[in-house]
Amino acid sequence: MRSRGSSNRLPNSGGFGFHSRISALVLSMFATMATIYVAARMWQDAESRVYLIQQLHTTTALGNSAISVDNKLKVEACREQVHKLSALEMDLSAARQEGFVSKERSENGSTHSKKRLLAVIGIITTFGRKKNRDAIRKAWMGSGAALRKLEEKGIVVRFVIGRSANRRDSLDREIDNEHRQTDDFIVLNQVEAPEECSNKIKFFFVHAVESWDAEFYVKVNDDVYVNIDTLGATLSAHSDKPRVYMGCMKSGQVFSEPTHKCYEPDWWKFGDAKSYFRHASGEIYAISSALAQFISINRSILRIYAHDDVSAGSWFIGLDVKHVDERKFCCSPSSTGSICTAI
Repeated sequence: MRSRGSSNRLPNSGGFGFHSRISALVLSMFATMATIYVAARMWQDAESRVYLIQQLHTTTALGNSAISVDNKLKVEACREQVHKLSALEMDLSAARQEGFVSKERSENGSTHSKKRLLAVIGIITTFGRKKNRDAIRKAWMGSGAALRKLEEKGIVVRFVIGRSANRRDSLDREIDNEHRQTDDFIVLNQVEAPEECSNKIKFFFVHAVESWDAEFYVKVNDDVYVNIDTLGATLSAHSDKPRVYMGCMKSGQVFSEPTHKCYEPDWWKFGDAKSYFRHASGEIYAISSALAQFISINRSILRIYAHDDVSAGSWFIGLDVKHVDERKFCCSPSSTGSICTAI
């Protein structure tokens, strides 16, 4: 019995050892494969680190910083725009040398090139002053063909007026009818009123610099006689200066009493002496192109004072501007007391 049982157990123990050897072999294979996989990954990571270090060194040596693809595209777009801008600046420079700088838009919407003008003169007028305008047309401004011939010589002259507070009323219609007959108005899109005179002057310069390219822009009242030839010679003598403010320079008293006809609401800004800074008299003065462009660009933030000539003078305080005290621009009343002569 016993020997029989012993003989039966021997095959079982041999089978157990055979299965153990197979399990050990499988585990060894798995361990080997895992080792190879880990080693491969470590080698790959090491190569990646070496590559990144090399790129970092290259980037550092070139003095560049890593940027994203989007930023790279933006940089390339900016470079392209810079090249286009440079080309446009070269074209503009060539146009300036030829004398063709801007385009003037006509009434029918067409545009045509113009050589740079010497001056654009704005005659400040208002409703009910047709007799003054007719006198100026006969005396020195001209009309029709004479006015166009003056433009060919480099001087544009226009009457400057706003709109009635009651749009399209009889006042507006009278100006529109006169303009259709004479074609010599700048009609501003703002209310024509005494308290709006400073704004009117400002927007005349804005309109003029955006419509014509000229060396100078001149403001004249509609009771001033102008010798065009003398004016042209006077302006030409200062055309080599970049920023010119020319007129009969003066300074006057600042009135702080609300009942005074020349009351200045901002009187406290002018110090204890209550005296205005030096500025050109309002009858006639001229500013160079750079100053007219400055007014156009900064139109929304330029301060307005009670008097239009003080307002204009204040716009140039703090700028590098050549103030020219031109005595030819100083007016003296005539015997009628309503017309003054200038230059």
